[in-house]
Amino acid sequence: MLSVWFRVIRVRFLLASVIAVSVGLAINWWQNFSFDLLDSVLIFAGVMSLHASVDLLNDFWDFKRGIDTKTTRTKMSGGTGVLPGGLLKPSSVYRAGVAFLIVGSAIGGYFVITDGIIIAVILGFAVLSIYFYSTKIVDSGLGEFFVAVKGSMIVLGTYYIQSGTISIESILAGIVVGSLSSLVLFIASFPDHDADKSKGRKTLVIAVGKQRAAKLFWIFPLVSYASVLIGVFSSVFPLTSLIVFFSVPLMIKSGFGLMKNFNSIEKLVPFMSSTLMYSRITGALFVGSFLIGFLATL
Repeated sequence: MLSVWFRVIRVRFLLASVIAVSVGLAINWWQNFSFDLLDSVLIFAGVMSLHASVDLLNDFWDFKRGIDTKTTRTKMSGGTGVLPGGLLKPSSVYRAGVAFLIVGSAIGGYFVITDGIIIAVILGFAVLSIYFYSTKIVDSGLGEFFVAVKGSMIVLGTYYIQSGTISIESILAGIVVGSLSSLVLFIASFPDHDADKSKGRKTLVIAVGKQRAAKLFWIFPLVSYASVLIGVFSSVFPLTSLIVFFSVPLMIKSGFGLMKNFNSIEKLVPFMSSTLMYSRITGALFVGSFLIGFLATL
């Protein structure tokens, strides 16, 4: 039963939020030579709870709307298959989603008390967007935008809690992380195009069509890489941040794979996986660049 819950929470996708928090912590460590362990643990717990909440509620609403019964499920798309397979009750998944939302909100509430209005704004955005993600946000074609902003907010919030300020470093880093996270959602929406469209969902791929959308792939990594370059050449990021460019070959492989196979679910799966790997590796390299930069100052 535990494995089923891990499956519906999509544990392996939680790594995106782990990286976002880690970036905020790493920047603060590199810049301010400080690290609050208790706050860090609470940040991870709160962010993981909120991330789990949006995944659980998304699975619930996709099942209720009949989307998951129309998709071709892969390891990267089409839902978890838990509710269509009868492995859990829809009401149980919904309650778990709300419970995680409450836990994440409670932890966020603690930081509102200790750190003030900026965290309140970030938390308010997170709670509202998580609850309405699967019913309002995605239907408006704002899914990718929401995920990008979510990733940015996690970096900003983490850095602010640790340092008490919002800096240009945290803003640029948030853009890097947000773009990488949004890219994964973007490519995973290609196989679900027909099912999503039939049920009134409006993703970016649906809005512009598969062929045009495939060409938009390059915008996401371009934004991330450009933000890193701006940070490095303006001395906002350490020179070591350029190590993120080691992931360029994987990005090229994924992008051209999408352009060639956007109409074939089976052939696209390896490139969805490589895009996920690209996003995680680039994020990990980004975190590592600040840690290396910190060590270089010793």
